[in-house]
Amino acid sequence: MGVALIIFTFIFRIILLPLSLNADRSEKEKREIKTRVEDIERTYRHDPIKCKAEIKKVVSSNKKLLIAEVSDVGIQVVVVLMLFRIFKTGLEGADLPLLYSFMPGIDKPFNLVFAGRFDLSQPNLPLNIVSSIVIFIAEFLSIRFSPFPTTYEDRLMLIVLPIGAFTYFAFMPAGKKLFVIATLLFSIALILLKQALLLYDTVRNRFSFGKKPAWRR
Repeated sequence: MGVALIIFTFIFRIILLPLSLNADRSEKEKREIKTRVEDIERTYRHDPIKCKAEIKKVVSSNKKLLIAEVSDVGIQVVVVLMLFRIFKTGLEGADLPLLYSFMPGIDKPFNLVFAGRFDLSQPNLPLNIVSSIVIFIAEFLSIRFSPFPTTYEDRLMLIVLPIGAFTYFAFMPAGKKLFVIATLLFSIALILLKQALLLYDTVRNRFSFGKKPAWRR
């Protein structure tokens, strides 16, 4: 079951990869909108009606981004509900009667002991520690390679997220922690891949600077 959970996580993240890439592209736009709204609030702080009208203009001029954001949130809510059902009853096979008729028969009981030592149906302290460490690494890399200036909130989340996750997952089944670890490892790999491609482009452009194209030699 642990191996199946990891494979499911990777396939799931690959399917949602377009949403992840779109979120990266829209982050700059969202920050620009936030800055404009803050400027409006400062400019019209003594005129609430005018302030509200100007903010509405900013939001109306970015309907495409707003629709994309709402759609993204909607998909994430559906995913969370699905995963909740999987981890609540699916890991132990209670949902087998819900499978499609063309699915092959599945023997029970499932092997819920991952790597010979982690029972996915029970809380597990080592996996909880690993998940918090991976959360810290993912958050650190996200901040480190972000094109935007690091804020106080970013630094605070670097501490709060791992501690909060450790507390939140303390008494939950290890299967949830394994899913989180696999998800974040995918995110870390994606961040490192982006930076590797960026570094490659930088090096290529640097060494090709000043060289004449082959057709002009």
